Amino acid sequence: MTLTELRYIIAVAREHHFGRAAAACFVSQPTLSTAVKKLENELEVSIFERSKNDVSVTDIGKKIIEQAQQVLENAETIKHIAAQGKDQLNGAIRIGIIYTIGPYLLPHIIPLMHESAPNMPLIISEDYTARLTEKLKSGILDVIIISLPFQEAGISTTPLYDEPFVVLLSCSHPLSQKNVIKLPMLAKENLLLLGKDHCFREQVLAACPECNDAIISKGSLQETIEGSSLETIRYMVASGIGITVLPCTAASADRYAQRLVKIVRLAKPQPSRRVAIAWRSSFPRPQAIEVLRQAILSSQLSCVNYISSSEL
Repeated sequence: MTLTELRYIIAVAREHHFGRAAAACFVSQPTLSTAVKKLENELEVSIFERSKNDVSVTDIGKKIIEQAQQVLENAETIKHIAAQGKDQLNGAIRIGIIYTIGPYLLPHIIPLMHESAPNMPLIISEDYTARLTEKLKSGILDVIIISLPFQEAGISTTPLYDEPFVVLLSCSHPLSQKNVIKLPMLAKENLLLLGKDHCFREQVLAACPECNDAIISKGSLQETIEGSSLETIRYMVASGIGITVLPCTAASADRYAQRLVKIVRLAKPQPSRRVAIAWRSSFPRPQAIEVLRQAILSSQLSCVNYISSSEL
């Protein structure tokens, strides 16, 4: 049994496909398949069930995969113990971030990170929360920046800031004359939202049940005007197609369209989301996590409410 074999079975479990797993491990499929079979023969159990179109993990395989991940994590820890005195801020850190946070937070924290940890380059991956979670648990990522609620076994989380939601609409829209907008009023409008894989969409609909009912009644018509990103939605609002609800950092991220769009606050209680970082509790570089946390808390995003240590 080798660490390489353990990496292979973790990759197969993640990809549910030997070819994709081999590509992720930068080896040929026969090399990976042979190594996996060798490990199964050594352990005298089947880790995977193989069919023509899918590869699934057996019940005993799930336990083996979980233990394999711990072994690889411990092996990484051994490297750091062996290099005592080595700076934890020397070496890349792999950060995952959800689509609705990345473009608006990263420009602020990257300079701060470079200043406080110049020898720790950032490898950044944007994705949906579910995919980031799997990558974090499997060791592909070191830390992720997500929106709460978020709870996973073996994962530590720290909240960072609360971000209120606001309405973005064209300057010619009748509601643009209001100082605040009540959520139920949005149900009567052509509300532009992200697609169904985005957690921010669900947060908006949870805050406005009337909007959800309206979207259901519109059916396929509503689906045709869903946006693939917050940036796409902002452009559609500027063009007059409809209105939207955005995290405040996204609403004011670009001044290009100030003459075309207007930001209006939502009536109290103003809906918001809580942004947090999450990392494996066994991650051997806690100082790197702390530098990232401090950079985010120092990012000076103008519209968010930072969470102090006393509030945790």
